Amino acid sequence: MPTTPIPRSRHAVVIGGGPAGLMAAERLVLAGVSVDLYDAMASAGRKFLLAGKGGLNLTHSEPRPDFDTRYFERQAGVAAWLDRFDGEALRAWAQGLGVETFVGTSGRVFPKDLKAAPMLRAWLSRLRAQGVRFHMRHRWLGWDADGALRFNGPDGESAIRAEAVVLALGGASWPQLGSDGRWAPLLAGAGATVSPLRAANCGFDLGPARAGAADGWSPFFAEKFAGQPIKPVALSAEGVDGRRFSRQGEFVVTASGIEGSLVYAASALLRERIERDGEALVHLDLLPGRDAAWVLEQVAHPRGSRSMSSHLKSRLNIEGLKAGLLHEVLSKDEYADAPTLARTLKALPLRLRGARPVAEAISTAGGVTLESLDERLMLKSRPGVFVAGEMLDWEAPTGGYLLTASMASGLVAGDGAAAFLN
Repeated sequence: MPTTPIPRSRHAVVIGGGPAGLMAAERLVLAGVSVDLYDAMASAGRKFLLAGKGGLNLTHSEPRPDFDTRYFERQAGVAAWLDRFDGEALRAWAQGLGVETFVGTSGRVFPKDLKAAPMLRAWLSRLRAQGVRFHMRHRWLGWDADGALRFNGPDGESAIRAEAVVLALGGASWPQLGSDGRWAPLLAGAGATVSPLRAANCGFDLGPARAGAADGWSPFFAEKFAGQPIKPVALSAEGVDGRRFSRQGEFVVTASGIEGSLVYAASALLRERIERDGEALVHLDLLPGRDAAWVLEQVAHPRGSRSMSSHLKSRLNIEGLKAGLLHEVLSKDEYADAPTLARTLKALPLRLRGARPVAEAISTAGGVTLESLDERLMLKSRPGVFVAGEMLDWEAPTGGYLLTASMASGLVAGDGAAAFLN
């Protein structure tokens, strides 16, 4: 990827200072386009920095085409972006910023220092050196009657004309960082089809743990175990189309339900099931390394004067949170019945009643449909307006897939805008 811009003759505006917007700005300026970037926040890359708080997961080492399947029903559309900028290309791009990467044990790719801030600083410094002009604290308000871009900034409202525009305003998760979804009616008014924004990679609230109970955990369980991880565990569920999800990993118990990486991986399937049926049933295998026959043999083993809790701890190492889950879903008689208890250890049922609010989610599903855009990600209804990143109607699990596709879409939109101008 070149790093030296050619002389500029045309002008474009990028709205949104996240990874997709920054990548679009980079591609435009390298193509000889004069670029002004506007963002509502005081600094660029706020959500990028948050994503790197626990170690910046840049991409995933999973090879294509398996990588593409992580984008569910949008995999064909996203694959076209990845043909231009995939995980390997992202790693090479990062190296161009002086950021070395490594592949973790899970296949995820990280900067060697695990930090987002140095990488963002290097990127912004390079963009400024290339000539990108940044205008912070400027909220986009749509278009005026003459087609100029309206902004509300520190000095009040202004109107800016541009020959091409790339919109990269994010979804609606973590609105305090700038992506609040206010753009949705503006794009719908511009003729785009906008699918409702919904929570993705999110936690879920629990229905009644067993018959006759209220929604959610018992007060005792919630107070004692909220915030604790459960591992190892396998989670399985069935989607509305019969698609099965089954994976081992870990997640966290919350005061009202469950969240965490294993739950996020199944969130699209669970959300769709809840939308259709009002609830989603998941089953937890609390002993994923043991088969059902062995578990039943251990549970049914004579325990003498020991309590069942002591017996489970001794024979199966079931205690604490896992033991608490059993008490949440089983009655006293069921807990004392060895076959029922053994079956529950291998398939503990939880009924989920709703996704957590979109503002809490890691990302969002929905947005501008790909059918509203051409292959350059330009709005068919408004030539010269391009859309990139989480504004688009696609979703992916965590693990580097989100960032890779966001940046790839920014590259496609930036190149598309440059071609439109030049």
